[in-house]
Amino acid sequence: MDACPASAYRPSMTDAAASPIAAPASRQGFWRTVRRIGLLRLLVMGFILLTALGFTLAFHFEYLHGHMGLAYSPAVDWAGTLSLCLGLMGLYALLVRLFEARWPSEAKPRPRLLAWGVLIGLALFCAVYAIYVLTGVASYRGVRGFDGVGEVLLVAIVAGFGEEILFRGVVFRILEESLGSLLALILSAALFGLMHAGNPGATTFSSVAIALEAGGMLAAAYIWSRSLWLPIGIHLAWNFTQGGIFSQPISGNAATGLLDFPLSAKASPLLTGGAFGPEASIVSLAVCVSLGAVFLALAIRAGRWRQVRFRLLLD
Repeated sequence: MDACPASAYRPSMTDAAASPIAAPASRQGFWRTVRRIGLLRLLVMGFILLTALGFTLAFHFEYLHGHMGLAYSPAVDWAGTLSLCLGLMGLYALLVRLFEARWPSEAKPRPRLLAWGVLIGLALFCAVYAIYVLTGVASYRGVRGFDGVGEVLLVAIVAGFGEEILFRGVVFRILEESLGSLLALILSAALFGLMHAGNPGATTFSSVAIALEAGGMLAAAYIWSRSLWLPIGIHLAWNFTQGGIFSQPISGNAATGLLDFPLSAKASPLLTGGAFGPEASIVSLAVCVSLGAVFLALAIRAGRWRQVRFRLLLD
């Protein structure tokens, strides 16, 4: 019989190491440490979401052009593509839950913010075109019709959801937690401009303009609202208004919209954006940077601007 009573027994270090329960606890501790590494979090989450966005775009264009062996139906295209867009938001929420042990408040549905974003994006590009009209750069020729409008709208929605979740939800937000608002804004905006450098008609100026007017302004909208829905609304409405209403190229990609409202071929590409479209113009740059400055001022006033810091491990 055991001379030592059960109540006096204490497990040794050897016993603990051999215990089948200790290994899972150790693995959990390792995972908790690994998922806090900011760079790893950014790369893994970014790669997964970029792949999902590519799949969403591939589905839309492959189905649209009948490459999937199925008879094309606009209803199926819209339902499938919109479902995948909402799926991107759901995937983002799951990744945040996995890596950050929280449900993302920035992804919580905010219909009012989305609506404001849409109105702001619409007004922004209309302001750009008002300047073109006042300076004689744009001339109205009539109505084209609705044939290409639905296609432009659907692509604008995909770009609005996908790029904002990826660049503001992952890239900017994680960089901000690691480095503060200023460095995160600079780095994420530069990456956003670089991503568009390979588009048709792109130039060095177009990449810089996209970085400042879109990457910077949309990040500022996120800083102020602390919600993805405001930049999503601005982004998709700007793209749709540009291509779906005024029939202007969207980041170098031709679009057929509601109005025949061309820009003068004699005007300087600095004014019109050339083949890349109005996003590469000093007019869009001035309008969007001005709005970005307003968002930043509001964010600083509301105490939502985060000071420069350097953190390897995040919460």
